[in-house]
Amino acid sequence: MTALTNQRWRARWIQAPDTPGTRKAENLWSCFRRTFSLPARASSAVARIAVDSKYWLWVNGRLAVFEGGLKRGPNPHDTYFDKIELAPWLHAGENQIAVLAWYWGRDGYSHKSSGRPGFLFELRAGPTELVSDASWKSIRHPAFGETGDPRPNYRLPEFNVHYDARRMPGDWLAAGFDDSAWANACDVAAPPDGPWNNLVLRPTPLWRDSGLVTYENPAAHPKITDGTPVIATLPRNLTITPYFKIKAPAGLLIDIRTDNYMGGSEYNLRAEYITRDGEQEFETPAYLNGHAVIHTFPAGIEILDLRYRETRYDSDFTGYFECDDPFLNRLWLKCRNTMNINMRDSIQDPDRERAQWWGDAAIILGEIFYSCDPRAHALIRKAILDLVNWRKADGVLHSPVPAGSCDAELPGQMLASIGEHGFWYYHRHTGDDDTIAYAYPAVRDYLALWQIGPDGLLVHRPGGWDWGDWGENIDRPVMDNALLFQALGAAIGMARVTAHEDDVPGYETKRASIAANYNRVLWRSSEYRSPGYTGKTDDRGHGLALLYGLAGPEQWPAIKTVLTTSFEATPYMEKYILESLFRSGDTETALTRLKKRYANMVESELSTLWEGWGMGPGWGIGPEGYGGGSYNHGWSGGPLTMLGEYVAGISPTTPGLATYQVKPQLGPLRHVRAGVDSVRGRIEIEINRDESGFRLRLVSQPDTLATVVLPAGASVECNNHAVWPTTGEDTPLGGVKCHGEDAGHIRFTVPPGTWEFLSRQRP
Repeated sequence: MTALTNQRWRARWIQAPDTPGTRKAENLWSCFRRTFSLPARASSAVARIAVDSKYWLWVNGRLAVFEGGLKRGPNPHDTYFDKIELAPWLHAGENQIAVLAWYWGRDGYSHKSSGRPGFLFELRAGPTELVSDASWKSIRHPAFGETGDPRPNYRLPEFNVHYDARRMPGDWLAAGFDDSAWANACDVAAPPDGPWNNLVLRPTPLWRDSGLVTYENPAAHPKITDGTPVIATLPRNLTITPYFKIKAPAGLLIDIRTDNYMGGSEYNLRAEYITRDGEQEFETPAYLNGHAVIHTFPAGIEILDLRYRETRYDSDFTGYFECDDPFLNRLWLKCRNTMNINMRDSIQDPDRERAQWWGDAAIILGEIFYSCDPRAHALIRKAILDLVNWRKADGVLHSPVPAGSCDAELPGQMLASIGEHGFWYYHRHTGDDDTIAYAYPAVRDYLALWQIGPDGLLVHRPGGWDWGDWGENIDRPVMDNALLFQALGAAIGMARVTAHEDDVPGYETKRASIAANYNRVLWRSSEYRSPGYTGKTDDRGHGLALLYGLAGPEQWPAIKTVLTTSFEATPYMEKYILESLFRSGDTETALTRLKKRYANMVESELSTLWEGWGMGPGWGIGPEGYGGGSYNHGWSGGPLTMLGEYVAGISPTTPGLATYQVKPQLGPLRHVRAGVDSVRGRIEIEINRDESGFRLRLVSQPDTLATVVLPAGASVECNNHAVWPTTGEDTPLGGVKCHGEDAGHIRFTVPPGTWEFLSRQRP
C-alpha cells in the first residue's frame, strides 16, 4: 500500500556545497538553481521532487510550489516524493528552476529526520530530461539564521524563521539572475541510498494556495508605524503565511507571530525579519495559525502592503448542515473550521505539536466524511497507513505517527482507531477493500496483545502512556472493556472482507467473554463501577456500554440518569457519549447534553473549538484547559459527525454507500437541510415538519439504493403518489418499495433520483 513507486531514478541527491557534517546540521536553508532549454513548449512536464524537509519552487521567476514535501515519513526509514505537472510554467527556449529548501535536522512529534539535508529533482518534458546533479548551482542562503529565545517547544521539528534582509543573495528567484558565481552543488547519493532510502509517492495533494489576500481590517493598519504592534485580523482561525511590503532603514527587527503563539500553553512558531535599507517585501515561508497576525514594527517604518497567504488541504467543503436552531448551526461551522486547520501533512492539531494522535484522528475522520469532498479521503487513508507502517516489531501500535521523538502506545486510543470509529468507519464510507487488506494484519497482531483474565474481562494494558482521557474520575475497566469489545467486532468485519475467516472464532470468543461478564463484574444496581474504583460516577464508560450494546434495555433508564447528571468526560470522550444517546434514539437528551457541554465554545468569539471545556487566561490555560489547553483541537468536532449521521440521518448501510440510509432524528427540530459528498456522488436532503406532517426531500445519486425511514403517519405520499398504506411492497412509483411500519417508523427503499415524501400526521 505504500508501494515504492517509480523507484528508477536518474537524479542524484544533492546539497549546498558548505553544508555541515551529517549529524551537526540543523535549520539549514539552501538555494538551488538550474537553467535548461526546451526545443518546444511541452504539453506535459512531470517533475518528481523529494527533500528533507520542505521546499519552495519557482519556474522562470514564477512561484509554482509553495511548501512542497511532506513531513517524513511513510515509515520510520523512507521518504516521500512529490509528483507535479510543471508544463504551465515552462516555455520553449531557455528556462530556469529555482528552489529554496529547508532542512530541520531534528525529530519531532510529526517528523523523523533523515539526519542529512538533501534535495532530489527529476523532470521529463517530451524528449528533454532534467535531473539534479553536480551541475546545479547552489549556496547556503545567507539571510536565514537563528532566532534567540524563546524557541519552539520540543515537540515541533520546525524552527522559528529568522531572515536578515541585509544578507539576501540578490534577486536570485528571477529568471534572468546570474548564478555563475555560485558553486556547484555537492553530489551526495543516488536513490534509494540512505539516509533517505526508498522513495514513496506523496499520497495527498499539494496545498491549496489562496495567493496573497487582504486582511479583514486594512483601515486599522497605520501608514507609518509608531512602535505599537500592528494587528492584522483574519476572517477566522487559518493556517497562513504573513506578507508585508515596507519602506525602512536598515537594521530594524520586525517580529511576526499570531495571537496563537502560546496556543496549548507552549511556544509555537514565530518569525523575525531584519530590514535592509529602502523598499522591501517579505513573506515568511513557514506557516502559522491563529485569528490575527501581530506585527511588531519599530517606529518610523512605512507600510506599503500587509497581506497573507492561506494554505490548506486541497479539498472543497461540499458537505453542509443547517437547521432551525442557530446554536447547532454555529457549532457545526466551528467544528468544520477546527477540522480544516487539523488537515495538513497528517490529521493533526496545528499548535504546540502538529502531531497525528490517532485518538483525535478517529473523531476527525467522521468530520471529513460529512463536510469535505472525496479528495480528502486520501488524508484518512494516509493516516491509516501511517499507523500500521510505524508499528513496532512486537505488533504494538502507537501514535503520534509519523514521529521521531515519541512512540508511546495509548491503548484506548488504539482500540478506537482500529475499530468501529477508525479503520472500519473509513471502510463503511469508501468501500476501500485494498486499504483494509493492507491494514488488517496489523489489526490482528495488535489485538493478539490483548488478553482476557480470570474474571472474563480484559487484563489491563497500560501501554506506553496509561491514558484514557484528561480530567478526573476515569473508571478505566468500564471504558477499556467496551473499547476492546467494539474493536473485536470491527476486526470480525475486516477479517471477512479480507478472506481471513479463520480469525473470526478467536475474536468472537473474546467478545463473548466480555459480553457475558461485563455486567456481572461491572454493574452495581444503578450504575457501572469497577471493583476498587472509588471516584465519582464516570459518564464515559456508561456512554460506551450503551453505544456498543453491552448495556441491556433494563439498564437504559439508569444510564440515562447518569448521562444527564454526570459530566466528567472531556470533549474527546464526549463524542462517544453523545453518539450513544443518538444511537439509542434519544435525540432530545443528546441535544440537551450537547448544548450544555458546548455552550461556552459556541458563545465564544473564537472560530474554533478547544481541547477542554473551559478557557482561562491565554485561552485554554485554566482548570478546564486540559493538556495545555489548545483552542484548535479536532477531537472537539464530533458534533459535526453526529448532526450529519444522526440528526440528518445519512449513513452507509453497505461499504462505499452502494446502499445507504436516511433516518432523520430531529428531536425538537423542525427544519434540517444537509448534504454529503460521498464516493458515489452527492446526497442532499431537506426536512420540514409542522402540524400537518413530516416532509422529506431526497436527492440520490446513480448506482445507489437508499432506505428512507419516516415517522409513521396516517398516510404517506411520494412525489404526489400515495405509497402508504399499501397491501405489499410495490407502490405506484416504479422502484419505490414500502417495507411497512415498525416501532413508529415506515421504511421505504428508493432508486436514484429526486424523491419528495410527505408523512401526514395521524388525527
